[in-house]
Amino acid sequence: MELSAEDSLRLNVLLANRPLAIRIDEARMIVHGLGPQGELAIRLNPSTHPDRYLRMVRELISGHVLGSPGGYPVYLRRWTRMGQMRAESLSQLLLLGEPEAVVAAVCSPGLDDELARRAWWAMEDAENARRMLANPAIVAGRMGRALADYLIDYLPFETEADRIMESVRLVLQTGLADADVRADLWRKSSRKHAYLVGFLQAEPDALPDPEPPRTLASGLAEGLRSLAEGGNAVAALVLRVHSDAGQTWLRTMATLLDRPSGQDLVAAAFDCLRGYFAPLRPEGDPDLPIGDLIAEAARYVAPENADTAVAECLRLSSALAKDLAAMRALSGLGYGAIRPVLPDPTVLGTLMRRKLAPVIEPIQAQIETLRGVRP
Repeated sequence: MELSAEDSLRLNVLLANRPLAIRIDEARMIVHGLGPQGELAIRLNPSTHPDRYLRMVRELISGHVLGSPGGYPVYLRRWTRMGQMRAESLSQLLLLGEPEAVVAAVCSPGLDDELARRAWWAMEDAENARRMLANPAIVAGRMGRALADYLIDYLPFETEADRIMESVRLVLQTGLADADVRADLWRKSSRKHAYLVGFLQAEPDALPDPEPPRTLASGLAEGLRSLAEGGNAVAALVLRVHSDAGQTWLRTMATLLDRPSGQDLVAAAFDCLRGYFAPLRPEGDPDLPIGDLIAEAARYVAPENADTAVAECLRLSSALAKDLAAMRALSGLGYGAIRPVLPDPTVLGTLMRRKLAPVIEPIQAQIETLRGVRP
């Protein structure tokens, strides 16, 4: 069985005119081509089962574009989501009419603004928009704002918390959201806490509704600044936590942990905490339960155990020990804190919060210590 003579002729004419991208509407059996002067649509007239006919269409296109009549090569499918495509191959991928080929293109670090425009025409999709906004070259180009606007408009239709968090993070982090959009996203975060995670990740030092700073004694503040200027990352973190931005970040984190709707939000919050307080734990996630983290943190700040950076801070004031211990405990949060009380990842809502209470309550206590709520 072959393509009809009419379809074969029209497809060959389309390909001979060097289109920039090709999109196939399988439901309506239409091949769309993007050219310098606009779009061209070819309505197919299948002479066999639509799926078989579309396969023959793709074989014709692939044979012309890649010299391979087998359609989108199998080895490229394995690379699709790994960004392992050479830049010179990207324009060819956008001519195949294959969704997987478009995904391969948008994952490539070699994608430029023009190729992003073609890829977006070929396959408008929120996941593709997120992939492209992770590319600084696209953010800086004309497509950056269009992709950010799409993600903002699409947010009400997203159902998965991880996708909402990532969309908000990207839109904010790229600076492509104007003040009104940012304010609107912040208002919505009071009802949908996945938005809060995006803010915590993207703007840790510039969150809305700032809190007042937590006061440090003048001599202590000067001493910490001197240590920080000398490269002491722990001293710099203490100053950051006591600043208005740090106190706002802690308040926002406490709000997020107060009533999380799902384990994905809890896991994301723990990732944020671990990243924020990373200078206290350069070795990374210890995979420990919360009780062990708190006990280990108390030992860590003991004068006989403290490393150089911590010891320098404690010499300025032994009163910093409680704050440093709280930071050390929070820097170790991960799945190890959840596993002992909630090994089932499908538990959500009220039951999840009840089971996680023995973990969340001590974490909130550490945050309160850093906010100066607990002595």
